[in-house]
Amino acid sequence: MEYKENMLCYEDYYRLRESVNWLNFSEQQTQKALNSSLYTVIAVENNQTIGMGRLIGDGLYYMIVDIIVHPAYQKNGVGSQIINMIIKYVDDETPINGRSSIQLIAEKGKETFYQKMGFKLIPHDFCGSGMRKVIHK
Repeated sequence: MEYKENMLCYEDYYRLRESVNWLNFSEQQTQKALNSSLYTVIAVENNQTIGMGRLIGDGLYYMIVDIIVHPAYQKNGVGSQIINMIIKYVDDETPINGRSSIQLIAEKGKETFYQKMGFKLIPHDFCGSGMRKVIHK
């Protein structure tokens, strides 16, 4: 298994989302998003991308998005390695005496995976519920 930074392409993005039955976005939207990502990680096995993760943000607040491991390769530590690489990127970017917040929206049923990685469920004593709005055209 090889992990590559900032090499995520549209074709791999599209194929991996399809592999877990996630809806894809238009190619134009996707390409813009990939170009705007702060950091991406792909996992490659036998010259095929089998996992990915993206990080977006502004230097204070970061959001982990599009964490996908092809179903045939799940439960082998690939997702954990991708998350660890993303967390390390944020840690490296956070200055001494600084503070960064990493957020994500877990797929239903995957919350425990992220909790093991140090993420906290919300709401809790400090944060209210996460929320989202989707626009369809």
